[in-house]
Amino acid sequence: MSTSYHFHQGQVPLLISMPHVGTEIPEQIAAQMDPIAQLKADTDWHLPLLYNMRDEFGASSIQARYSRYVIDLNRPSDDMNLYPGQDTTGLCPVDTFAKQALYLEGKMPNSDEVAHRIREYWSPYHSQIQAELARMKAAHGIAILWDAHSIASHVPRFFEGKLPDLNFGTADQRSCAPSLQRLLAEHMETSATPYSHVFNGRFKGGYITRQYGQPAENIHAVQLEMSQCVYMDEDFPFSYREDLAAQIQPLLGQLLRACLSWAGQNGDRQIR
Repeated sequence: MSTSYHFHQGQVPLLISMPHVGTEIPEQIAAQMDPIAQLKADTDWHLPLLYNMRDEFGASSIQARYSRYVIDLNRPSDDMNLYPGQDTTGLCPVDTFAKQALYLEGKMPNSDEVAHRIREYWSPYHSQIQAELARMKAAHGIAILWDAHSIASHVPRFFEGKLPDLNFGTADQRSCAPSLQRLLAEHMETSATPYSHVFNGRFKGGYITRQYGQPAENIHAVQLEMSQCVYMDEDFPFSYREDLAAQIQPLLGQLLRACLSWAGQNGDRQIR
C-alpha cells in the first residue's frame, strides 16, 4: 500500500475521502518553496477529528498525508479548470488562496516534476478510491463516496462575502441519484439547525465527486465543503474548537447516517 495516504477499510458502503487534510511537504520540495508555504494556510484542518464518528458507523476512510501544496488530489491530472471562467488553484499550486507565491524565484515545478508528483502522490490516492468503491459495490450492490472538505468562510479570490456554513456539491445532481440529494436537502430543511447551507452553489464538487459519482452504476458521490468558522479558529495557528465542533458533529453524523439508511434501501437495484 502506498505511504502517500492513510486508509481504513470499514464494513458499510460509505467511503469518506479527505484529500486536503495532509500537512507534510517532502524536504526536496520544501527547499524550493517560499517560507509562507510552511504555514499551510489552505489546509482542510482537523477534518479527521471532526469526522471521528466514521469509525462508529463502520465507514471506510482515506485521507491525504501530503499537503495540497505538493499536489491537489481534487484536480484532474491534466489540470483542466473545473470551473471555467473562474479563478482557481491548479494541480500543483503555485500560489496560496491569498495569491501569495509558494515558490522561490525560478523554482516552480516543471513538467517532469509535475509528472513525478502525479505518479508518487496523485495516482495512488485515486487508485485506492477506485478499488474501495469497487469492493463496496461488489459487497453491497451500492457505494457512496462522501468527499469531505473545509475552507475559510471568507476567500475573496473565489467568492464574494461569507460562504454558507455547509456547501453540498453533486455536480448539479449528476454525481448522485436525485433521491439522495433530496433526502439530504430535506434533512437540512427540517432539522433544527442554525447552519446555513446550499446545494451546488459556488462549490459543485471537484474532480473526485465528478469522476467517481456514477449513479447509473449505483455509485454515488457527494462533496461537502464546510466553512471553517463552524468548528475552528480561521486565523493562525488554526486551532480546533471543541466547543464549536461539538455543535456541528451531531448534524454531520445525522447526514452520514441518512446516507447509509438510503443505501440500505437502494442497494442491488436501479436508483431513481
